[in-house]
Amino acid sequence: MTVPRTVVEVVGRGTDPFALAVVDQVLRAAGATTIVKLTGDDQATVDRDRGNGGLVVFVGGPAESGATALALAALRVNGPEGLPGGGYVLAADRGVIALSGVDTTGTFYAAHSLRQLFVSGKSRAFAIRDWPAAALRGVIEGFYGAPWSHADRLAQLDFYGRTKQNMYVYSPKDDPFLRARWRDQYPPEQLELLSQLVSRATANHVEFTYALSPGLSVCYSSDADKTALVTKFQSLWDIGVRSFAIPLDDISYTRWNCDADAAKFGSGGAAAGAAQAFLLNRVQQDFIAAHPGAERLQTVPTEYYDLADSPYKTALRTQLDKAVIVEWTGVGVIAGRITEKEARQAKEVFGHDILIWDNYPVNDYITERLLLGPYIGREPGVAKYLSGITANPMVQAEASKIAEFTSGDFLWNPDRYDPDASWLAAIADLAGPVAPALKVFAENNYSSLLVRLETGKPDLDSPVLRPLLTAFWSALENGNPRDAAANLSRYLTAMSTAPGELRRGMASNPKFLAETGPWLDQVGLYGQAGDHAVKMLLAQFDGDGAKAWAERGELVTALKRAQAIRVETSRGPRNPSTCTDVCVPFLNSALATADRWFGLPGIRPQPTTSLGTYTDHLPERMVDGDPATYYWSDRAPRSGDAVGIDLGTAQPVSHVDIAMGKPTSPDDFVHDGVLEYSADGEHWTAVKTVTEPVISADFPDGAKARYVRVRSTGTQIFWLVVREFTVSTPDSPRYTVTGTPAGPNLAAAADNNADSMYEAASPPVPGDALVVTATTPKPLGKVVVLAAEAGAGADVQIADAAGGWHTIGRMDGGYTELPAQGAVTDRVRLLWTPGGVAPKIAEVIPAFTR
Repeated sequence: MTVPRTVVEVVGRGTDPFALAVVDQVLRAAGATTIVKLTGDDQATVDRDRGNGGLVVFVGGPAESGATALALAALRVNGPEGLPGGGYVLAADRGVIALSGVDTTGTFYAAHSLRQLFVSGKSRAFAIRDWPAAALRGVIEGFYGAPWSHADRLAQLDFYGRTKQNMYVYSPKDDPFLRARWRDQYPPEQLELLSQLVSRATANHVEFTYALSPGLSVCYSSDADKTALVTKFQSLWDIGVRSFAIPLDDISYTRWNCDADAAKFGSGGAAAGAAQAFLLNRVQQDFIAAHPGAERLQTVPTEYYDLADSPYKTALRTQLDKAVIVEWTGVGVIAGRITEKEARQAKEVFGHDILIWDNYPVNDYITERLLLGPYIGREPGVAKYLSGITANPMVQAEASKIAEFTSGDFLWNPDRYDPDASWLAAIADLAGPVAPALKVFAENNYSSLLVRLETGKPDLDSPVLRPLLTAFWSALENGNPRDAAANLSRYLTAMSTAPGELRRGMASNPKFLAETGPWLDQVGLYGQAGDHAVKMLLAQFDGDGAKAWAERGELVTALKRAQAIRVETSRGPRNPSTCTDVCVPFLNSALATADRWFGLPGIRPQPTTSLGTYTDHLPERMVDGDPATYYWSDRAPRSGDAVGIDLGTAQPVSHVDIAMGKPTSPDDFVHDGVLEYSADGEHWTAVKTVTEPVISADFPDGAKARYVRVRSTGTQIFWLVVREFTVSTPDSPRYTVTGTPAGPNLAAAADNNADSMYEAASPPVPGDALVVTATTPKPLGKVVVLAAEAGAGADVQIADAAGGWHTIGRMDGGYTELPAQGAVTDRVRLLWTPGGVAPKIAEVIPAFTR
């Protein structure tokens, strides 16, 4: 079936204009240039056009156009009679297309199914009988934090219509006229914006629900407050709103806002339920029942997150008008699973029809993350048994569309829902030709608390990258890494190129690019760093230390850039979290593996903190080996706040050194705290109390730790600066570094940390030398020198038993490895060649044989 240049449309006086507009768009996109509209059932005209090889499109269900039923009969397809609301029949064959909804919304949905079928401009004959399983399907804008813009909301409403979702609950916490100023009327300009949203919702067959939250200050027994509620609702009714909600969540129900409520209702949960039912019943009677055409009133109870019966729920169950719909989040504020049994229990315990407020993909509690995985963990019977589900989205409106697409898909036909297939369809819908790049980006922002609760696993981010990494490590250990490395590198390259591909291919969606920009950049940088990590480890596998050291430098540069990215969160600036629990652990493991190959201990401590970051003084600076740099919090520590390090795995530890404060703010340290360690992050052992800015402490013999932290046990007015946080293991060698040219961090030349740097302040002059001294003389197998850059030359020497120096070779480039033939010594010297550039040494490594 091909759409010709001229098409005849047969419509009725009641045909939905919004459905008709979609049909016209589909036909013109498929090649039609002229659309002739006929009203009624002019069968002769229709037959003549069909006889000429044309195309006739019938638009309208039984209540819209009588002609469509004749077309369906000719096609031998039953009509939509008897289907649930939103159901439709769509059929095509022999020059006829018929769209017939059981109601106007059904015809609108039929039009959008037609759009999906004609994406290529052609289609085979088809017959579809389709309907939604859930009566209410949509989104509740109910998150805390940065609000959606007006343009975001308009675009969302178009998206809901296109994906056959029929409900949008307006409940943004940023709107003061919803909560703090709920009694006040909207200014005309803001009411006009709401009117535009209502109109756009109507055009998309979306029920716009206005949710007023008076619980912070309402007096339940007050006639004035009831009147204020009704008056506010009337102002919204006048601009076209027909659906209303009164959420009473996130408030205290043990404290009254007026003495009159205490006198009328008493105290306790039962009193709170009775008071809320009293107010809701009055609004139901005085406003909803008094306005023909109003949808059922909705409420969010204060106990919205469990199934345990209580005096509060008993009061609602027995006293609240049965017409009111109760919203519920499942078992838990964020429910890992919602079963049909739980849904039935919710209806029983609340005694009312239930609409699920589903807190996915909302990220206001973890704003450094994007939650781009599919909708999972809900049994099919949930959608059919209850009134419906509204998904609470992310702060990022465009990025929310991936999860919203899949939740809408589930709610339409849960029995056939395939989360993986739906997720891929959502990505294709959002990104079009660059869907492969968006898939790579999304699967590295895939996991969420919902996923972790539903699966019982700690995290499932990066589901494609994770097994590739496992295969690579296994192949490297088994001595045959080439194929696994090639597979991994291809994916890491896709990660590194995805941001550029998306920025080019999704240029028509600048909002998505703007709101995901930091995460895009980070995924790209992690891909770059990962590719360098693979090349580094392969170079070491081949014995090429110079290439391994060069790749290590590129890896660290990309990693530092990724970890320097910041996004604003409710807890202050934070590093965006992509590829969670996968990318950074892999890169740290790769660096630790490489450093052990170079001859270093291979400890890669990662900073941890419950505090935010002031400007660019990142947590990473307290583990960079440079006391001139520092982490600086964005507020004073409170009791329970902590700062520390994560060693990656539990391992023996022997000593810790911590330097807090700085010359310009010497009091920025933990004044009352405790130094403690843990192998699992749950069970902690105290080492000593903390009252001073500098801490040096030994761990008990045999201590093993993954985590070491300083935890505040009091309150203070001073912020926190941590210059260095260093943990030593029993096997960590210790060296003394002396020499010239002078530099601000001479000790960094042999501190077991290849990321720290000794940078001389000037080029060397005759006699300048750098001396690294061990605690005792030992047989020396080789000396490795890791220089930040080539240019500074030196004779590499070792001390003999008589105190003289013996040259074993030259240091000229970035990587130098020289055999020492087992000579017994305790000192290595770099005797600088005068002139040239100022030396920059990451590490001098005396590789003692025992």
